[in-house]
Amino acid sequence: MPTDPLRCAGALIVDDDGRIFFQRRSPQRKLFPDTWDIVGGHLEPGEGIEDALSREVTEETGWTVSVVLGLVGEYTWTGNDGFTRLESDFLVRVDGDLTRPRLEVGKHTEFRWLNEHEMEVLDEHRHVNDGMIRRIAEDAFAALHAIGL
Repeated sequence: MPTDPLRCAGALIVDDDGRIFFQRRSPQRKLFPDTWDIVGGHLEPGEGIEDALSREVTEETGWTVSVVLGLVGEYTWTGNDGFTRLESDFLVRVDGDLTRPRLEVGKHTEFRWLNEHEMEVLDEHRHVNDGMIRRIAEDAFAALHAIGL
């Protein structure tokens, strides 16, 4: 088991209405099954954080990162696999048809665009991720306000 945390990059994708994109993980996923999540994943060997961010957005949605608006935060967590991860999450804008993401087959089952008054949906199955996604979403909306969006 590695002693250093695994690195992850996460994207909180923002639309023109100030909403953030979330997708539901499939029930078969090993980590956080059937929970709402942001776009993101593990860095590949030798990959930088911004490259991983762009790759994950394209893999999970079919969209392309156009602008990184800023860092939301860094979060350390341990999955039910026993591995500790250090996750860096960013507010981003993307290019593509925002009404038609191309969700990864077998990994995600649905998507939603949420504003800050609709976040209670993120509490579904919060026992699985200890409410982490809700906390990240709250931090993201605070960051949006801080930059005037």
